[in-house]
Amino acid sequence: MKKIIYILPLIVLSACAELTAVIDTYNANAPLTETEVASGLKEALRVGTDSAAARLGVTNGYYGDELVKIMLPEEADIIVKNASKIPGGEKVIEDVVVHINRAAEDAAKEAGPVFWGAIREMTIADAFNILNGENDAATQYLKNSTYEKLFNLYNPKIQASLDKEIAAGISPNMSWETLTGKWNQIADNPFGKMAGLNAVNVDLDAYLTEQALNGLFIKIAQEEAQIRKDPMARVNAILERVFGSI
Repeated sequence: MKKIIYILPLIVLSACAELTAVIDTYNANAPLTETEVASGLKEALRVGTDSAAARLGVTNGYYGDELVKIMLPEEADIIVKNASKIPGGEKVIEDVVVHINRAAEDAAKEAGPVFWGAIREMTIADAFNILNGENDAATQYLKNSTYEKLFNLYNPKIQASLDKEIAAGISPNMSWETLTGKWNQIADNPFGKMAGLNAVNVDLDAYLTEQALNGLFIKIAQEEAQIRKDPMARVNAILERVFGSI
């Protein structure tokens, strides 16, 4: 009788373990619920944006990455190429580029809360559109939802960087205005027009802010593609379940 009493709990425990395993298997293979899809997509966006912002929000996050490094506008290429003809011109241009990228790196550190707000507002319909969309569907959702707020976050920092002195009494803005001013004088005179030269008239801080944001979304798109394609990038069970289904 005692043997039966001792053995009975073992049988019950074994049966419970088997039942749990069956339930787990069933749940893993069950169709995704709307809640799971929404939770999975929100988690993917959180992971992707946090990772992208962290990569860019360090020294050389922008400046050291040729894919997202912020350079002067194409309209200024002719100035950049001829900078050596202006005393100290090459150093001035490099200093401007460094300061611009440092400002973008500083702004990236604060991008997280902007993304989190958009992620919290994501609907079930948004989640399914992202899940079944292109490889950058989540990135495009974030871009559409956050671009204006991010522009307002980045732009003051870019402006402040452009106004910051890089030498005694000289700021990137002043250097830019000096370079473009001298160039435009040449481009606008009769000889310049005959030579087909074009004046450089660019809203520099707006252009540079746009470039900084383009770099941010490039990094987010890379994170998204990794999560979609690489099981090792799905850092928790909900990501594995949702993205393993597509």
